[in-house]
Amino acid sequence: MKPADTADLWWKSAIYYCLDVETYLDANGDGIGDLEGLAERIDYLADLGITCLWLMPIYPTPDRDDGYDVSDFYGIDPRLGTHGDLVEVIRMARDRGIRVIVDLVVNHTSDRHPWFVSARRSRTSPYRDFYVWTDEAPADAPNMIFPGEEDSIWEYDEKTEQYFLHTFYRHQPDLNIANPKVRDEIAKVIGFWVKLGISGFRVDAVPFLIEPPEGEDMGDPHAFLRDLKRFLRRRSSESMLLGEVNLSYDEQLEYFGGPEGGELDLQFDFVGMQALYLSLARRDTTPLRTALEARPDLPIEAGWANFVRNHDELTLDKLSDEEREEVFAAFAPDESQRIYDRGIVKRLPTMLDGDPRRIRMVYSLMFSLPGAPVLFYGEEIGMAEDARVTDRLAVRTPMQWTAETKGGFSTAAPSKWPGQFPEDGYAPRFVNAAAQRNDPDSLLQFVRHLTSRYRTSPEIGWGELRILAQENDALLVHGVRSDLGHLIAVHNFDDVPCVARIDVGDEPEGTVLSDLFGAGVHRADDAVVEIDVAPFGWHWFRVHRPGEEILV
Repeated sequence: MKPADTADLWWKSAIYYCLDVETYLDANGDGIGDLEGLAERIDYLADLGITCLWLMPIYPTPDRDDGYDVSDFYGIDPRLGTHGDLVEVIRMARDRGIRVIVDLVVNHTSDRHPWFVSARRSRTSPYRDFYVWTDEAPADAPNMIFPGEEDSIWEYDEKTEQYFLHTFYRHQPDLNIANPKVRDEIAKVIGFWVKLGISGFRVDAVPFLIEPPEGEDMGDPHAFLRDLKRFLRRRSSESMLLGEVNLSYDEQLEYFGGPEGGELDLQFDFVGMQALYLSLARRDTTPLRTALEARPDLPIEAGWANFVRNHDELTLDKLSDEEREEVFAAFAPDESQRIYDRGIVKRLPTMLDGDPRRIRMVYSLMFSLPGAPVLFYGEEIGMAEDARVTDRLAVRTPMQWTAETKGGFSTAAPSKWPGQFPEDGYAPRFVNAAAQRNDPDSLLQFVRHLTSRYRTSPEIGWGELRILAQENDALLVHGVRSDLGHLIAVHNFDDVPCVARIDVGDEPEGTVLSDLFGAGVHRADDAVVEIDVAPFGWHWFRVHRPGEEILV
């Protein structure tokens, strides 16, 4: 396999960067970030090395759920700009080798969407069956997504004297996916954005999207995902689907379409992410190793999206109650830092007490695992959450561009902003992009170096994972091998130095390990190469067989 053979499956080895336009950069001074401001930062993103920009919802919205309550699937929130502004962002990004994907939020709408406004007006509305209604709401139907905020998944509508289903908030009625007209509308929405130049979609809450209402028969719900995938590829051969599927690995494999594929192209590795935090809390890589070894074999066109933080709470729902309490005790000891009894509302730097060694080790690991790395905006400079906010919005603070009081985000009064900066040691005067761009030892420059190495290590996106056994459980040593290359990474989860033992017994005599982040070259004269690893240290090694040119 050569790099040219894999180019049409770009999503497997892309570097993703997720941002909320309204918190990124305000160009017109109204206090809200906008597409024009994003366009001004395309060169920053290109310099960072990202290759795919993921935009959180940009649609018109009452904004009761940070844009995930959509009132028009074909529009642009006027606070953010226009379709023309979006096309400019796409054009500028393309010129710099960056594709753009957007959130697809179609398992529900806002209750102000014209479909639902019509549906609740009369039982005879042509849009009535776009939603799910019942005369009697089951008494045992609690809301498991937002416990404590919503008591039930059914809401009574006085006008038509029926209950409507809402898996999420009561102002977000569920679409009736069993209705073929609804499925046709979703396809039209996809087709529309693809024609504007969008390269794919991060699909929100996929299990809820394809799950038919109780009592409704739509056949195999996965057939809907397969239909969407075929439709998308007909409209644009390069387009992809990145799915939010927080399920077990075996269940996730079904959402890829099984071993043959044909459904989602990428899925977030929620299982591995949660195991990572348990390993960080214990300083023992056993939970993470166990998770990684359980990853199923995927179809050739599919892959994992690796992340350490997303735009919601840091969910820990796949851990046992005891394991979750361990992570809470280590990283969210205050009850105000937890949410829904399952998640944490902090960013990585504050969870790791600002320790630069540990933070860099975690990002090195994320970039070295088989799959595609996903960054949430501000991660590259070590932004923190707003500790005064105790819900999911705590991590969606304005981007910190400069050391100025307003952080270079907006000229408007902060009272008009969608959120506020963190305080104390994480305020813009201490953490900002401008200062870090000129500091060779900054986190920003470190992440730039990671993206550069990732882009010149195509085996990471394509290769097979192999865990190399170690006597010390604080060490994770893994290899990624494909026809495109062979990489071995070493990560120390403890604050004491140690020795990693790299078994290269399956490689021919004369094999060389070259350090991709240093000048070291280790010759494998024996079957095992011993590497000294610093506290919270890490290494990437390129494996060169005899006669291969050593390019680092």
